[in-house]
Order: sequence, then structure tokens, then C-alpha cells
Amino acid sequence: MKYGYARVSTTDQDLFIQRDALKAAGCDNIREEKQSGTTMEKRSELKLLFDFLRAGDTLVITRIDRLARSVGDLQVIVRQLREKGVALQATEQPIDTGTAAGKAFLDMLGVFAEFETNLRRERQMEGISKAKAAGVYSGRKPSIDVERVRALKAAGKGPSEIAKELKIGRASVYRVLGEPT
Repeated sequence: MKYGYARVSTTDQDLFIQRDALKAAGCDNIREEKQSGTTMEKRSELKLLFDFLRAGDTLVITRIDRLARSVGDLQVIVRQLREKGVALQATEQPIDTGTAAGKAFLDMLGVFAEFETNLRRERQMEGISKAKAAGVYSGRKPSIDVERVRALKAAGKGPSEIAKELKIGRASVYRVLGEPT
């Protein structure tokens, strides 16, 4: 059985191009998610897909960067697929995990995907530094109302009660109040 996996990084991106390519490749079941590919965390659809995959199945993706953005994650995924006896195919890249040349090509693509991610991060940090120097960027807006935390403490509430009422972590309350955790 062929299973497809489509992923985009942000909720405003669309999956229809990947979905169409996976259908054209003969995928019987396609799992989709809108989640960053920089880590394996929070990728519930990929984890669910791994539960379905059995020996003899094929996992189809459009490009290797839809599956992993780092060489480490890519190697973990490929190792898990190999252990299950599952083949990996990409619709836009000549990937065949059954040959030495295909494995080498897959590893090279992983290196380039990680390189691209690192370049993007560097450009983002440069842009933030420039914006901070120009006084345009001040970072994320505070999510905790410090005065409200102090007022609730003055009203006799404890850190756990304050955290629950404001829907924030107890450690955040301690930080605001300057108390040890």
C-alpha cells in the first residue's frame, strides 16, 4: 500500500499541490499537516502514519524537505522506515532507498535541506538585529500582566491560584514576584 505525507510549515500555506502529486503517484491514504519541519515534535500526522506503515508499504512524499529539515531527523526517519521494511519515494526527486546511490542522494538532499534551514535562520536573525538597531523591533509583546499578578498577590492569593486564574505557568508567577520556585 502507498501512503502519502504532505506538510507545510504555516497555516496560511496550502497543501493542494502536494496532495495532487501524491494522488497522481497512486497513494491510497494521504496524511497532511501544517507544522514546522525543523523538529519531529508536534508532528502528530507523521507519528500516526508510522503506526499504519507495515512491511512492503511505501511512504511517498513530494520532496525530502517535506519530511525532514535536518540530516539527523532524516536519518532517524529513514532508519525507522528501513526497520519496518517500508520503502521511501519522492515524486520530485529520484529517491530510492533500496540502492547505495539512492541512499547517498537522499543524504545529500538532507544536508542541503538543513543548510537551507540554517541560512533562513541566519537571515532572520540578521533582520531582527537590524530592526532592533533601528528601533523598529522590540520583540514579542509581554503575555503576562505583571501588575495583575502583583495585585492578586497583594489580595492574598498564592502563586498557584494566581497562575490558574491568569492561565499562566506557576513558574511565571514566581518570576514576576521574584520568589524562588
